[in-house]
Amino acid sequence: MELSPTAHVILGMLAWRPMSGYDIKAVVDHSTRFFWAASYGQIYPELSRLADAGLVKGKAESASARKRTVYTLTAAGRRALTEWLGVEPRTFEYRDEGLLKLFLASAAPETAVATLDAKRAFHEAKAKQLREIEAASKAEGYAGMVLRYGIESSEWMADWCRREAERLREETA
Repeated sequence: MELSPTAHVILGMLAWRPMSGYDIKAVVDHSTRFFWAASYGQIYPELSRLADAGLVKGKAESASARKRTVYTLTAAGRRALTEWLGVEPRTFEYRDEGLLKLFLASAAPETAVATLDAKRAFHEAKAKQLREIEAASKAEGYAGMVLRYGIESSEWMADWCRREAERLREETA
């Protein structure tokens, strides 16, 4: 069975602890979504596929009035995760509409500073959000390493946008 990127996210999170689909989505929303998102529409079908393949095992729980299924990683699921982690990453794709607009700004140079200002504001807000996550959590180990990457890269990008916008403003003054 070929595993999707969402399957790898799920297996990795279940390696931390048993979780429901709802729990997995909540963790994604405060961690990987900054670099690898997953929706409910991806998570729940993938949990079913992983269970059918014997990589995870679900157990129905009744926490309050709502029924939920909590999944655990099986030995086969741990092997699949370990195998995937051992393969060199192939996807480093990065999409940024702001950079695309800057790249093409020679067609309308007057738009470049506003694009840089918007991009700076985005990265400042992202760094602030990540700092709040850092303060509220005890992100340690590899998750902490990735959180620090997000904070430092967002701060660098915000600073770069500020410097480039200042440079363009000086050039047109």
